[in-house]
Amino acid sequence: MTEKTGPDERTENSVTYEVIVVGGGAAGLSAALVLGRARRRTLVIDAGEPRNAPAAHMQGYLTRDGMPPAEFLAAGREEIARYGVELVRDRVTDVARDGDGDGDFTVALDSGRTVRARRLIVATGLRDELPAVAGVAERFGRDVLHCPYCHGWEVRDRAFGVLAANALSVHQALMVSQWSEDVTLFLHEVAESELSEQDVRRLAAAGVKVVPGQVAGLAVEDDRLTGVRLDDGTVYEREVLFVAPRPVPRTELFVKLGAKMDETPFGTYPVIDERGLTSVPGVWAAGNASGFAEQVVNAASRGYRAAAAVNGELLFADLDAMS
Repeated sequence: MTEKTGPDERTENSVTYEVIVVGGGAAGLSAALVLGRARRRTLVIDAGEPRNAPAAHMQGYLTRDGMPPAEFLAAGREEIARYGVELVRDRVTDVARDGDGDGDFTVALDSGRTVRARRLIVATGLRDELPAVAGVAERFGRDVLHCPYCHGWEVRDRAFGVLAANALSVHQALMVSQWSEDVTLFLHEVAESELSEQDVRRLAAAGVKVVPGQVAGLAVEDDRLTGVRLDDGTVYEREVLFVAPRPVPRTELFVKLGAKMDETPFGTYPVIDERGLTSVPGVWAAGNASGFAEQVVNAASRGYRAAAAVNGELLFADLDAMS
């Protein structure tokens, strides 16, 4: 059998692959690993903007718990290289579907290159838009956090604050109370009248204190969070602050390709089936490009599933063409 480790067509300005994976995070690298092992000519295009870059460690990934995200990605890049997968540091500036068939796409890169593929897996992730409160962005990923499953154990039993951006922040405050008995919910952008009777009962049952008023900024001493300061100057001593960033999915490529999109409370994402296939034949979504709640382990799983489906689709398309 002929090894399928390099591009199958080269011209002066264009290279053709069987699959192009856009995004080199957990989802993209996982997809590339599966495709490389399946002997598919695969290119990963990585803009180098992982969502979890501010975090010192990632948690909850079996056998990789506590591993720095940068080390995780470096290990993934080494693994896909063993199977002939190519990876370039670049950004996709445009993408187009060639004709009305079930595949073949032209991808333009910021470097000026043009590459082509029979199938696309888009794993471009999302970015977190943080509340516009002084000090939050500077401390995000350290003692300003967003996910208790990602960081709760490491900050357990400390004095928690929760910055409310909307009514969903009540849910966040209730969740983090599992990791600390000292939780204060700062209503900030939420009026007390917006809390339902059920919210009030649950907050009381969890022992969560509720503080109305706008948050002006954070108190910091010796490079550590010491408190939350309100507009009136009152400072509440806190060691950790949980926030709920607004997720901004990087889904521009799906829009360019005409994929059907779905608006959710956490952003607009492509409509996909259980394998990650979008409404555009030949285009798949994985990781946070497919949904908000894809932590690293889930993103890797999504990438694996999409790649296996893509490989099967290519196999049977080729067999049908020969039969």
